Amino acid sequence: MMVTGQSTALGRRALLRGGALCMGIGAVPVVGCAGSRSERFSAVDARIRQAVGEGQCPGAVLAVGHAGQVVHRYVYGHRSVLPSVQPMLWQTVFDMASLTKPLVTALAVMQCVERGLVRVDDPVTHYFPEFGVMGKDAITLRLLLTHYSGLPPDVPLQAPWSGKEEAVHLAMTSPLVAPPGSRFLYSDINYIMLGLIVEKVSGVALNVYAQDFILTPLGLSHSGFLPEEGERTDIAPTQVDETGHVLQGVVHDPTARRMGGVAGHAGFFSTAEDVCQYAQSLLDRLKGRASRFPLKQSTLASMVVPEQPEGKVDKRGFGWDIQTSFSTPRGDIFSPQSFGHTGFTGTSLWVDPVNESYVVLLTNRVHPYGGHSVVALRHDVATLSARALGMVK
Repeated sequence: MMVTGQSTALGRRALLRGGALCMGIGAVPVVGCAGSRSERFSAVDARIRQAVGEGQCPGAVLAVGHAGQVVHRYVYGHRSVLPSVQPMLWQTVFDMASLTKPLVTALAVMQCVERGLVRVDDPVTHYFPEFGVMGKDAITLRLLLTHYSGLPPDVPLQAPWSGKEEAVHLAMTSPLVAPPGSRFLYSDINYIMLGLIVEKVSGVALNVYAQDFILTPLGLSHSGFLPEEGERTDIAPTQVDETGHVLQGVVHDPTARRMGGVAGHAGFFSTAEDVCQYAQSLLDRLKGRASRFPLKQSTLASMVVPEQPEGKVDKRGFGWDIQTSFSTPRGDIFSPQSFGHTGFTGTSLWVDPVNESYVVLLTNRVHPYGGHSVVALRHDVATLSARALGMVK
């Protein structure tokens, strides 16, 4: 799906859409039907209804996984209000925004580590010597993966540039805003560079790499980059752009959009169904069970523990957030060993390996005119879901 200009998943998607909603999600069994709501999750559902009613997002899709099953899922509100009002569906495809970073790019980097193509403590200049200007020669892949590089949040967007070549130039010549390794600064440039490194050492574009080495092995047929025109009606639209058109199936992130829709930091589209399958496969691999997750257990384990420079308090794994100012989707109850990530468009995934649980919350909060914050919603949904699962702090 969404990779080479050939629509390979439309037929499968049509069959899935026509199937019974009580069927399992790939390898992840579902307890109950999509339309049923267990009484113990009523507070979770009420919190989502409140957020939608208050205009924090037009709609939402929720899935809660526990002990190898999707134990609760909830769909509410609308996937679009412009150009027409459309209901939110379980099958709705979302612009995952920065969830691209852990789900695709960081995983691709660690696959390349397993293959001996890269090492996490290599300097970036080993792969791109031109990156070493402006004091960046000390930046390693580890610092990119954990957002300790000292790079600014993004490349400049004030000038009307376009094209991947210009984006690469801007990333390579970017100045620093802090010494490498000195502090946690979340930066899209980190993952733009990581995506470029994957492309260089693998010899294929990042979207093709993702399809061949991540999505196909995992069996994720509803996910990918560059949705085709005929697939876009299934996608939750995001924001009205500067020309007055609603972005639907076109990446919301302005840098990724100017780059052509494929970048290491954004551009990935997926569904709750596929994210559940990803999360369960990840948990199975972590626990040493049979799994389609395309990484060794030991390598995956290294991604989800603190890997930031020694002595730094903001805890980041390789691609995953653990304990920083971005960690509100953990809520108040999930374990300190839990990890996850958010996306600017309103998406999030949080995984707790201690309690064998995860929460997928997908919204398009930026639709139609920029939207509102869902930070509190993510926190509350995680806390209420953990309570519903019987966890106590």
